[in-house]
Amino acid sequence: MVTVMQRHSALPAFAVALAWVVCVGCQPEAIPCQDVGDRHAICGVDNAEDLAALPLSPFVIFGQGYGGFRKHEGNISVMDTRSEEISVLFRGGSPGAQASGERGWGDPECLSPPNPRFSPHGIDLASLPDGRLRLLVVNHGHGERIEFFEVFDEDGRPAVVWRGCAVPPEGAFLNDVVGLADGGFLTTHMMEYDTNFSSTVRGLLGLDTGFVYRWHPERGFSILPGSEGALPNGIQMAPDGKRVFLDLYLASEIRVLDLESGRELHTLEVSGPDNLTWTRDGRLLVASHLGGMGDSLSCMRNTGGACGMAFEIVSIDPDTYATEVVFSHSGAPMGAGTAALDLGDELLIGSFASDRLLRVPLAPKGSGAIQ
Repeated sequence: MVTVMQRHSALPAFAVALAWVVCVGCQPEAIPCQDVGDRHAICGVDNAEDLAALPLSPFVIFGQGYGGFRKHEGNISVMDTRSEEISVLFRGGSPGAQASGERGWGDPECLSPPNPRFSPHGIDLASLPDGRLRLLVVNHGHGERIEFFEVFDEDGRPAVVWRGCAVPPEGAFLNDVVGLADGGFLTTHMMEYDTNFSSTVRGLLGLDTGFVYRWHPERGFSILPGSEGALPNGIQMAPDGKRVFLDLYLASEIRVLDLESGRELHTLEVSGPDNLTWTRDGRLLVASHLGGMGDSLSCMRNTGGACGMAFEIVSIDPDTYATEVVFSHSGAPMGAGTAALDLGDELLIGSFASDRLLRVPLAPKGSGAIQ
């Protein structure tokens, strides 16, 4: 997700700055939490910016309480897609000791679980070589950290236990995270912390604001070569474990990099690309923001209800890089989609500025977007 507005290259920098400070008419619209046609609203969710599906399961995990620069007391929650029942799995400040006698999955110097101001952002769920499930979570509420959780079955329902954390270099402002086969991860560093205004202007001018950190259990943090760009956002690994898909939000670009060399393999032009998820048939889904500055600022000021900013869900063939818009929407019941999960014949969509999730039909491959 984003904390800044959509790129408008023709707009002078001083106009961008003025709009940032004085946004006339940028108050959030009041959108009731109710279905609109075949768009189904799932109410009672607090800014579920990213989503992850449990393998071979009807359950979906997400963080609640992402607040951008407004710190929330968030949690990790799970929804049963059959009943749409939502329950909390972990709250900041709750007991989260590692399993007895087991070394943590993160930095051995990072020993304390998230505090009550836990503020989850991007997440990633993947199976480890031994079959266990590891959940990675970007946390803004305990400084900047990546939290490690194990997800396991408890009487037929998911449960989590905290397994450790890793703290990036000072000044990092993280967005998304994806695990690596070597036990490490990649995480997007959007910009230097507390430089939102100046970094926004830099990004709108086409200048780099951030990059991707790579973390290894033995070597710690390093910068991924080739990852510098204008507001790095969502990130995913290809199934081959060799290619990185990196969203550069303010450049409206998805960059494909070789993991080891940083060599640029391909670029795709996608407006305001946010989070990335894999479909059941092996395509990559990216949430693409279409709104202008006023829409983005209105969303950022949203403190309840939903934001109506126009967005699309775009599918990407990871082999040919062909793209297709599979869903397009604006307004009620929810806009500003930031992540989409393939539920089979439906999509489940989260947002960084919403008190709900959106459940909508998924167009068959090659049939065009559902409007």
